[in-house]
Amino acid sequence: MAKFILRRVFYGLFVLLGVITIVFFLFNILPGDPARMMMGQRADISSIEAIQRDLGLDRPLRVQYFNFLNDISPVSWYNQKNKDSYWFFDTDKYSGSTVLMRSGSEGVFVLKKPYLRRSYQSGRTVTSIIAEAFPNTALLAVVSISIAMFFGIIIGVVSALKRDSIFDRSALVLAVLGMSLPSFFAAILFAWVFAFILADFTGLNMVGSLYAVDDFGRGEYLEIRNLILPAVTLGIRPLAVVAELTRNSLLEVLSQDYIRTAYAKGLSKFHVITRHALRNAMNPIITAVSGWFASLLAGAVFVEYVFDWKGLGIVIVNALEQYDFPVIMGTVLFISVLLIVINILIDIIYGQLDPRVRVAL
Repeated sequence: MAKFILRRVFYGLFVLLGVITIVFFLFNILPGDPARMMMGQRADISSIEAIQRDLGLDRPLRVQYFNFLNDISPVSWYNQKNKDSYWFFDTDKYSGSTVLMRSGSEGVFVLKKPYLRRSYQSGRTVTSIIAEAFPNTALLAVVSISIAMFFGIIIGVVSALKRDSIFDRSALVLAVLGMSLPSFFAAILFAWVFAFILADFTGLNMVGSLYAVDDFGRGEYLEIRNLILPAVTLGIRPLAVVAELTRNSLLEVLSQDYIRTAYAKGLSKFHVITRHALRNAMNPIITAVSGWFASLLAGAVFVEYVFDWKGLGIVIVNALEQYDFPVIMGTVLFISVLLIVINILIDIIYGQLDPRVRVAL
């Protein structure tokens, strides 16, 4: 099992290195001068050159790439004494770091948090921007997948028990529709119907984050209802997948011999379904839910933008509009790490439950 885990971690790190390389070179060949973005169009040449030196933009691209890898690596090498060095160990920039060992007269190996640079527009560290926005995205993803599992399993079970009925056929049609409905279109449609046309009946807002501000008394307060529309919209596609998988998996399990034996022993239908059939039918559902949860964290961009939900989606869109490359690169890498870690954990769990998976992977 240890070799299997190490192999999966190695593959994950290799994939991450590929993502880092693609993201770095992609955003460093795009047009745009970060120094001029920070100083404005009326900045003088000397100021722009000073900013370029500070950002390392006057260095060859390969040197910038290796410096970027060094900055995002938890264990990094820096020059501790020469302040003019491109690899200088700035304690203000790399706060919270620990010196592991010295290398020569000036170099040190340090253990630190990955440094994702600073925003060109706000000057804040990308790490702080992500830390502020990610909890809202994580909450949205958790609520969305919970809605998908709860209603998807119920619909799938009823469809399997009422096979070929009007309910079953209608559920299949809605499942296909839900799987084929793009998130950005569903977000616009739900916002228009439930928060514009039916606003008087639903009391929902077209836009709004988890916290609202009342300038006349309460100040900042929790507004749970703003979570309803984005969570439902984001959960439509996984709900359709869960409902379809639950139906098909449960139908397959209900045809097994041990289910007929359970009925022959006189067990009630409710007991057979809940204690035997549904439990054994959950394996493909758990597989789908784990994969969809990871994709929801990355795919909430359009939904958050439409509903103005203050998560990573809004951060990415605003950074794209302002050509704020460090923020874009940092959020893309953060999401990539999440996807890789979740996939590794899923593979390890599968390998623990089924030894055949360890051989196949």
